[in-house]
Amino acid sequence: MNLFEDAVIVFILNLPFGYWRANVKKFSFQWILAVHIPVPFVIVLRLISGLGFGFITYPILVGVFFFGQYLGGKFLHWRENNHLLPITSCLVWDMVKAAESSLKRLR
Repeated sequence: MNLFEDAVIVFILNLPFGYWRANVKKFSFQWILAVHIPVPFVIVLRLISGLGFGFITYPILVGVFFFGQYLGGKFLHWRENNHLLPITSCLVWDMVKAAESSLKRLR
């Protein structure tokens, strides 16, 4: 894999963690977990993809890491502001429930 593919994976990986982070108290244990749990996955991704740890990769991957966290949080706030319920700290579960709700309305 190349740097672009790794960056896309890191970005997508961090969206649900940013969603979770935005729904808990800042600097709480859950907040710290939401920020740090993806880090080992990013390291393993670098090793598996053969990207290595070259200097130029750091600003790009760190940037997309935090951008994914940021957009995940923004998505939570957008859902709250538009009253798109249910709202939990789990992006995947909220999307499953939203899909179920949409399917029920279609029936």
